[in-house]
Amino acid sequence: MKLVQAGLSVICTLMSFAAVAADYPAPKQGEWIAKDFKFTNGESLSELKLGYTTVGDPSGQPIVVLHGTTGSAASMLTPAFAGELFGAGQPLDATKYYVIVPDSIGHGRSSKPSNGMKAAFPKYNYDDMVVAQYRLLTEGLGIKRVRLIIGNSMGGMHAWIWGVKYPTYTDAIVPMAAQPSEMSARNWMLRRLLIETVRNDPDYAGGNYTAQPKAMKIANTFFGVATAGGTLAYQSLAPTREKADKLIDDRLNAAFTADANDYIYQWESSRDYNPSPGLEKIEAAVLAINAADDERNPPETGLMERELKRIKNAKLYLIPASNDTRGHLTTGAAKFYKQQLADFIQSLPPSPTVGSAPAK
Repeated sequence: MKLVQAGLSVICTLMSFAAVAADYPAPKQGEWIAKDFKFTNGESLSELKLGYTTVGDPSGQPIVVLHGTTGSAASMLTPAFAGELFGAGQPLDATKYYVIVPDSIGHGRSSKPSNGMKAAFPKYNYDDMVVAQYRLLTEGLGIKRVRLIIGNSMGGMHAWIWGVKYPTYTDAIVPMAAQPSEMSARNWMLRRLLIETVRNDPDYAGGNYTAQPKAMKIANTFFGVATAGGTLAYQSLAPTREKADKLIDDRLNAAFTADANDYIYQWESSRDYNPSPGLEKIEAAVLAINAADDERNPPETGLMERELKRIKNAKLYLIPASNDTRGHLTTGAAKFYKQQLADFIQSLPPSPTVGSAPAK
């Protein structure tokens, strides 16, 4: 597969990723510039840098992997995820597939507020992030159709948007730790409180801070405990006050290097997420994967079952809660759904159109 050259600005060639995986092809990094990028709210950038990582040979069937909030492509290249999925004979075998992991706008090596614009950076949302991913794949990498889009948490929400916005671009989507319904209830309320806590810290100074606001680390720890980790798991890990205190102390004492503007933008970008009105447009086969103890997407609301009925080829795999699951974090460990993912991919009909477009 060749990079499309005409009319594009490719600012670096692919280079070897620092951490070479022993059981799947070495990841490679690249960057591409999207020219004249227009955001949903009317703002624009003449150049939007988009970082990405690939695993496998470009001749393989393309698969897109989408990361979660505050993450990057690197956060998907873990033993628990890539180590379980990208090796020979595994569901996303990178000797067969060409795995592409974009850094979403505001994350990783892609353009973000901390690059210099600070709080003047365009107020992007999830639709903007998906449009940028689409432009990277189609204009930057010349890929006319992909076999599968799989995403976790924010990446799962992006996968739902992909299914609605570009219904013929992929054979299948696998949204994980995400629902195809409006951002609302406790999920949004806690995000809003997280954002307001950082924004109202005097050190934030309207985004023109000289040191990172101290409240950010505490707010991040609070949000993490409240919305991820699993009820049974926390009871097992912290059955006494002393052990609970130690968990909190360890988190508060851990290194935390986030930039406050980047952090606020990352969480606030979910503000108007709502693929629900367009679910009937989805043509791709859908395997939704959620955890029964997911704090942000509690199954007892019935929202997932209600929405899936509107999609012609969709099913849900709900990972049972246990002392081993970690609530919203559960889907970061592919061992919990590896077989179900393999069976789903095996059930897909052949797609002769998947691959790269002719070079322009």
